Amino acid sequence: MGDPATETRIEPRWPVVLTIAAVLLLLSFLPGRVRVFPPWVPYLFVAAVILPMAALTVSAAKAWWLRIERVVTLLFMAIVGFNVIFALQHLLSTMVQHSGELTGLQLLSSSIGVWAANLLLFSLAYWRTDGGGPEARLNHASKKCDWLFPQAGAPEHVPPDWHPAFVDYLFLSFCTATAFSPTDAQPLTSRAKLLMMGESVVSLVTIIAVASRAINILGS
Repeated sequence: MGDPATETRIEPRWPVVLTIAAVLLLLSFLPGRVRVFPPWVPYLFVAAVILPMAALTVSAAKAWWLRIERVVTLLFMAIVGFNVIFALQHLLSTMVQHSGELTGLQLLSSSIGVWAANLLLFSLAYWRTDGGGPEARLNHASKKCDWLFPQAGAPEHVPPDWHPAFVDYLFLSFCTATAFSPTDAQPLTSRAKLLMMGESVVSLVTIIAVASRAINILGS
């Protein structure tokens, strides 16, 4: 047994699990959404990424499960990223070349699906990237951060030993997907800026090109 004072503290995973489950339910109930994979495949991916997160709370071999979680989460983000890009490319090409094949409801539900998947993808990317990951931030293993949160400049207004958790990165991702720019957290590194640019581009194209076209069809 290791010394409790020196053991790695683990950040709670339930906000991540709830967010992934909420996005999956949203995508499942969207009517007529254009799908890249068969309907059962997303459930398999979600189960695979949630399993190591759940094991962290009950297993003593936390270092082993942390490594598995990192690999599985990276694979999950790669698959979600492929899904987002492919779905957006398919929607755009169909709108241009075969505009009559998709109804306004299909376009609208598909644009919501792409936007929600994009939001989930980048919230996970921010959470895994900033300062070396959640455990590195929680255990102060690295003093370098990719985003500067306002709480860092107002320590008297936050609990002692405050550090950004998943909800902070979910909010950062939501703001980037809606405002297309930094809001409360400021990017400090090149990779942080590139990640936010990527999310903003996908969200901008989804809202302006796909969602606006769907609303135009539904209103005509």
